[in-house]
Amino acid sequence: MLWFQGAIPAAIATAKRSGAVFVVFVAGDDEQSTQMAASWEDDKVKEASSNSFVAIKIDTKSEACLQFSQIYPVVCVPSSFFIGDSGIPLEVIAGSVSADELVTRIHKVRQMHSLKSETSVANGSQSESSVSTPSASFEPDNTCENTQSRNAELCETPPTSNTKSDTATGGESAGHATSSQEPSGCSDQKPAEDLNIRVERLTKKLEERREEKRKEEEQRGIKKEIERRKTGKEMLDYKRKQEEELTKRMLEERNREKAEDRAARERIKQQIALDRAERAARYAKTKEEVEAAKAAALLAKQTEMEVKRESYARERSTVARIQFRLPDGSSFTNQFPSDAPLEEARQFAAQTVGNTYGNFSLATMFPRREFTKEDYKKKLLDLELAPSASVVLLPAGRPTASIVHSSSRDIWTLLGTVLYPFLAIWRLISNFLFSNPPPAQTSVRVTSSEPPNAASSSKSEKREPVRKRVLEKRGDDFKKEGKIYRLRTQDDGEDENNTWNGNSTQQM
Repeated sequence: MLWFQGAIPAAIATAKRSGAVFVVFVAGDDEQSTQMAASWEDDKVKEASSNSFVAIKIDTKSEACLQFSQIYPVVCVPSSFFIGDSGIPLEVIAGSVSADELVTRIHKVRQMHSLKSETSVANGSQSESSVSTPSASFEPDNTCENTQSRNAELCETPPTSNTKSDTATGGESAGHATSSQEPSGCSDQKPAEDLNIRVERLTKKLEERREEKRKEEEQRGIKKEIERRKTGKEMLDYKRKQEEELTKRMLEERNREKAEDRAARERIKQQIALDRAERAARYAKTKEEVEAAKAAALLAKQTEMEVKRESYARERSTVARIQFRLPDGSSFTNQFPSDAPLEEARQFAAQTVGNTYGNFSLATMFPRREFTKEDYKKKLLDLELAPSASVVLLPAGRPTASIVHSSSRDIWTLLGTVLYPFLAIWRLISNFLFSNPPPAQTSVRVTSSEPPNAASSSKSEKREPVRKRVLEKRGDDFKKEGKIYRLRTQDDGEDENNTWNGNSTQQM
């Protein structure tokens, strides 16, 4: 099928000029539209519609289809409209048909179009003979209709009038054979009716054109208003841009001044930093010299201390201090050369205790070890008794239980020596709280104060000055109220020791 490539108005004008049937094929994207398009492209259809047909194909989604459906309702897709010269559909094919059926429809439409054209020619000749003046007055309108307004006629024909016109057309084609038998009055009335219809159509067209012009004027006014607003907006944007540029230049100037001030401050800070670095370098140099001198002095002092420590260690390594613990709990101490044999220490112990314990042997408690005759020949340093050690005298012939008892007694004596300072503090506090202690405690203290030997007497003599100093400080640290002592606080003053007379006055 040879489809018309222009718009619908151009296709209508071409169909009217050539006196052909205007064909509109409305197609979509579905399968039926594809089948109908294939039927239109068939060779038989092309041959049947080669003459007296102007066909155009439009899509359902296009603007042309929307405008066409406002005049001719498109009930289904695909649809094929065969429209005559008067704008009345001669045939409408809804849906898809085969190529043979389409060829049959085309022949039918061609016959109907030929009959209508003959009828219109006969009516035109009768109207020209019967009505001279009105036809002459409307000849320009008819020419205008043939040249310019037939497209508008097609668009302005309502859907309801299409069916009526179709019926009228059918009546015309059916009664064409008997037209010669109708009375002459009917033939005179038809041209007058056609003339009135044309006058009404032309009036409507003029009104429509005036309405279109008015709408165009409104559209032009709206466009002018839009242009005016757009121009005003552009002017405002231009002014705003100028203000922004001015503000930007001012900010750049201000930032440049700030940058210059900042650079000047940085130069000053760098100069100050250089001066400080120079002073710090001089101070560091002086400080390094001082520290070097201090380090040299400290090194000399450490060297001297190391020498003293080594000499003290040598002295300690050359002397062994031995404490001899007796079975009764007493003890005595003596120093021996570290290379002296253990026999020398045993002889010293035998001379000191005499025959009190008879034959005895020496032993250590930690670790538990009793020296044999071979050990008496060894040096104190070899026996790990230097620089100091504690040796227990074990009388010969005693049972093991007595030895264990003596050793346990020595342990309790050692613990008593360690805990003695705490016991002394407790006794001191007890003396503060109780001025007259019980007789038993006094006897115990007197008994314990008696030195069993020279070593214990020396210890008690050392503790006496300490006890006296504590008793002297009692008046400063404690406050006596009768026989009760209490600790002094910061609130206690000398005023509390004042007395009162009978006149309510205070005596200092």
